[in-house]
Amino acid sequence: MKTPDTDTDLLWSPDTETAARSNISGFIRWLGHTRGLSFTDYADLWQWSITDLPAFWSAVWQYYGLDEVTTYDEVLADPAMPGARWFTGARINFAERCLAHPSTRHSTHPSATHPALISLTEGGTPVETSWADLRHQVAVLSTTLRDLGIGPGDCVAGYLPNIPEAVVALLATAAVGAVWTVCSPEFGTPSVLARLRQAQPTVLVAADGYRHDGKEHDRRGQIADIVDGLPTVRHLVTVNRLSPAGSDTWSRRRDVAQHEWTALAAVTAADARLEFTDVPFDHPLWILWSSGTTGIPKGIVHSHGGIAVELLKALGLGADVRPDDRFLFLTSTSWMVWNFLVAGLLHGATIVLYDGSPAFPDVNGAWRVAERTGATLVGVGAGYLVAGEKAGARPGADLDLGAIRSILQTGSSLPPSTWRWVYDHLAPDVWLQSVCGGTDVCSALAGGSLLLPVRTGRIQCPALGVALAAWNPDGDPVIDKQGELVVTAPMPSMPLHFVADADGSRYRASYFDTYPGVWRHGDWVTVSADHTVVVSGRSDATLNRMGVRMGSADIYAVVDQLPEITDSLVIGVELDDGGYVMPLFVVPAPGVALDDVVRGRIRAAIRHELSPRHVPDTIVAVPAVPRTLTGKKLEVPVKRILQGADPADVTAAGAVTHREMLIWFAEYAAEFTTGSSRAGGRSV
Repeated sequence: MKTPDTDTDLLWSPDTETAARSNISGFIRWLGHTRGLSFTDYADLWQWSITDLPAFWSAVWQYYGLDEVTTYDEVLADPAMPGARWFTGARINFAERCLAHPSTRHSTHPSATHPALISLTEGGTPVETSWADLRHQVAVLSTTLRDLGIGPGDCVAGYLPNIPEAVVALLATAAVGAVWTVCSPEFGTPSVLARLRQAQPTVLVAADGYRHDGKEHDRRGQIADIVDGLPTVRHLVTVNRLSPAGSDTWSRRRDVAQHEWTALAAVTAADARLEFTDVPFDHPLWILWSSGTTGIPKGIVHSHGGIAVELLKALGLGADVRPDDRFLFLTSTSWMVWNFLVAGLLHGATIVLYDGSPAFPDVNGAWRVAERTGATLVGVGAGYLVAGEKAGARPGADLDLGAIRSILQTGSSLPPSTWRWVYDHLAPDVWLQSVCGGTDVCSALAGGSLLLPVRTGRIQCPALGVALAAWNPDGDPVIDKQGELVVTAPMPSMPLHFVADADGSRYRASYFDTYPGVWRHGDWVTVSADHTVVVSGRSDATLNRMGVRMGSADIYAVVDQLPEITDSLVIGVELDDGGYVMPLFVVPAPGVALDDVVRGRIRAAIRHELSPRHVPDTIVAVPAVPRTLTGKKLEVPVKRILQGADPADVTAAGAVTHREMLIWFAEYAAEFTTGSSRAGGRSV
C-alpha cells in the first residue's frame, strides 16, 4: 500500500491483509501455537532470534519440515566464531531439498503444471522446465558424474552463463556430494584460472558461448585455454549454446588429452538415477569467490546444511518467497545472488533465468523480461535502477508489470531520488526490499520484512537470526552513528573455511582480526533506534577528513544525480608524508565539459546536501569508472594504485570492467603523489 503524499520519507506500508498473509506472520502464529511464544512486533521477534539462537534456529528447522528429513544431536554445539558447530549429527543434501518441494508443510503445493524454471535469452521466447524435467536432467547428469567416479572430495567447476544447465550442474554436483564452483563466461581466462586452479576441479562443465547486448560471444577458444591451465581436469562436459539447432545440448569429452568425444545421451532415461548422497550438515556444498580486486580471490566454502537452513529462513521469512512466485534475479552465475536465486527452489518457487543484458534492447530490458515471464519478485543491482532513473525511463507506464509484488535491490546503496523513482515510475504499490549481505555468508544480513514500512534510503531491518550492530573503533555499539558492521553471534551460513587456507589464518584475518571473536563485515553502517539500517560503503575504503569518517555512498548519492555526470568514484588517500587527499573522479555526460562551472556545481551540491567536509580536494574527469563484474566500484584497488601499487598487483586480469582505467590511474598517480594534480584536476 503506497503511503499518503504528505509523508515524503515513508514510501510504502503493508496493509493489514498483506502483513497477515506474509510468511513471517505465519511463522509467528506457528510459534504461538507450538511453543507458546508471542511477540509485540518485528523488533521483539528479532531480539529473541539473536539472543536464543538454539530456540530460533530449531524453530526454523521444524517450521520448514527439516525435522522430518533428519534428526540432530544439538542445534549449536559450539558458538565460537570462527568455528561454530551447527546441527551436529544431522545429515542433509541441498539438492534433495531443492527438488523436494514444497519445502514447508505450511505451503500450498504448486500445481502439476507449475514450472521449476523459466529461461530466456535476449530476444528469445521464455522456455519452461517442469519439476519432473528438472529432476530427470539432474538424474542424468548426476548419474554421469557417478559413472565418472565423481563424489565427495571432488570438485566440479562450471564456466556457464545464467541458463538451466547451470542449475542442473549445481544440483547434480550437490546430489553426488561433490563441491560445485562456477565462473561466468564473461570472465577473462586469467581471472577464471586464478579461481579454478585453487579449487582443483576434476570436471569442467562449460558453455560454448553466451549472448549479451545483442551479440553472441564464442568462448570455445577460452575453454581450450582454461582446460590447458587446469591440470586436475579429467573430464570436460560442454553445453552447446551457439551451435546449430538440432545438435546435442550436452556433450562430454572423456579424455581431454586425446580429444575424444561421446554424447551424454548415452545415459538413457532408464539408466538415470535420482539419488542423493547422504552427507553431514557441514559437508562442503560450493565455493564462492570474492571479487579478486584486492588480491588473490578468496575461495569461500559453504556447507549443505548451513546454506539450506539459512536460505529457507532468508528467502522465506525475509524476502517472502512462496511456491506460487516467479522469482527473477538479473545476475550472472559469478554473483552470489545467483545461488540465492537457485535457492528459491527450496520454497517450491519458479526461478526465472535470463542470459543477457538487463539493458537490452533498451534501459527497460529487465522489465521486459519480467513482463514476459510474469515475474512476481524481481532482483536487480542498484546501478540498474539508477540507470533507469537517469535515462528518464517510465517502465510502469510503458509495460504491464502488474504481476510484480516485490523488488529486491542490492549490490550498493540506492540514492534517495531512485527510491522515489521506483514508486513514481516503476511500480507504485510494490514492496521495495533493499538488501545488505554478501558472498561471505551467501545471504542477507539486513533486508526487508512485510511487517514493516519502507522509508527512503533505509534498509528495513536486520535479518532474523543475525546479531547485527554498528561498533566504534573501541568495540562499543553505537546507535544513530556510523560504525563498523559487525555480527556478534554465529550464523549457520558463515564459511566453513577458505580454499587453500589450511591453518585458517586468511579466514581469521578477513573477518575476526579487528574484533576477536566478532565478525567484522567490512561495511560502514548506521543502525537507528528503530532498527533501520543505512550502509555507507566499504569500511576499507572509508573517507576520513580531519578525523571524521564518511562513506563514499553519501557522495555518490549526490554526485551521480547531477545531469552533468554519468558516473563517479571518490577515493581517500593517506600519503607517505602524512597528508591526506580526497580526489573525486567523474565521467561527464555526453557533450559536457568538466570546466570550472561544472566543478563549482558539484562542490556546491555536495556542500549543500552533505557538508563542507565532504567536498573533494580535486575533481577530475575520467573516461570510465572501473568496476567488478558484479558492478561494484573499484575503490580499494584505485586507492592502492594512487598510493603507488602496480595495477597488476591490485586485481586479476579479467575480473573488472574498463581495466584500461587502472593504467590511467597509475599514470595519474605519478602526478598525484607529487602534489601537482591535487588542486585543479587533470582533464582527459
